[in-house]
Amino acid sequence: MFDDFFIRALIAGLGIALVTGPLGCFVVWRRLSYFGDTLAHSALLGVTLAYSFELNIALSVFIISSLIALILIQLQKKTNLPGDALLGLLAHSSLAVGLVVIGFLTFIRFDIMGLLFGDILAVTTDDLLIIWTGGALILLVLKLIWKPLFASTVNYELAEAEGLNPDRAKAVFTILMAAVIAISIKMVGLLLITGMLIIPAAMARNISDSPQKMVLFSIIGGLLSVLVGLFSSLEFNTSSGPSIIAASLVLFILSLFKIKQSIKLKN
Repeated sequence: MFDDFFIRALIAGLGIALVTGPLGCFVVWRRLSYFGDTLAHSALLGVTLAYSFELNIALSVFIISSLIALILIQLQKKTNLPGDALLGLLAHSSLAVGLVVIGFLTFIRFDIMGLLFGDILAVTTDDLLIIWTGGALILLVLKLIWKPLFASTVNYELAEAEGLNPDRAKAVFTILMAAVIAISIKMVGLLLITGMLIIPAAMARNISDSPQKMVLFSIIGGLLSVLVGLFSSLEFNTSSGPSIIAASLVLFILSLFKIKQSIKLKN
């Protein structure tokens, strides 16, 4: 009924949604949306280096994004600049360096639109292996650091007093963010990956009354976004990555009616 490339796209999209759901909840809870954008911008440099040295794109993006995340942590310790200033500095600097490197690689043809907005219909079986294996490892590590990470999100001082080592959990979480961007870049691209992290989680927060439910609804929202986005892309011949994010937006708008209904019941 469907071509192989569409089946692969579905499998890839569902795999990404399973991972971005829980991570996206922490992005919303810890107010790290701009941090996700920073890592996504730095991914362009990772892609250009991958083409330059014939490396695996996901591996190269992961290395560069992880390096940017670690640099951010060190800058926060060594400077008095506010976090948003540091994020802006790293985001735009890494993006500019990536574009400069592209300018030197005149012998390589770049699909700029594919880099920016992704091309999930072009995923291969090797990409599926990276997505599902990498995604499983990300979720496993997230489960291991869940307690200290969640505790520090609620109250950093209390988590530190209880010996949960919140700084280590934060550092590991930044690496997980880099990893999910690395395995997702081919699906939704540099400009849209943060939307995949934030919008389903934001939708889930509107309709949840506990952290566990928010994680569950965020995963369900991501899965529905992929299904609706890909099938609508097939039906209306639109770009797949933006269609997935647009489907997430529709779900978020629908979740607002839940809030409105709750307000009426309280009044």
